[in-house]
Amino acid sequence: MPTPEYSPTDTLEPIYENQLALEAAPMELTLLVESQGHAEIGDNVRGALEAIGENAGHVKQGLARLKAQGPD
Repeated sequence: MPTPEYSPTDTLEPIYENQLALEAAPMELTLLVESQGHAEIGDNVRGALEAIGENAGHVKQGLARLKAQGPD
């Protein structure tokens, strides 16, 4: 059976969704750590998550542009 060819958007959309999931998991742990009184650790993780969120926004914009260009 031939290997299906994937367009850039077919490939990037699951990566973007994984990025969102990977952002959510440490946030849940951060909330737990902060509830136990470790605010400094929470601040450190939130700083890293901010970068992940900004990058996710760029990926989302790039995907929108690729989709607007039409078929790959």
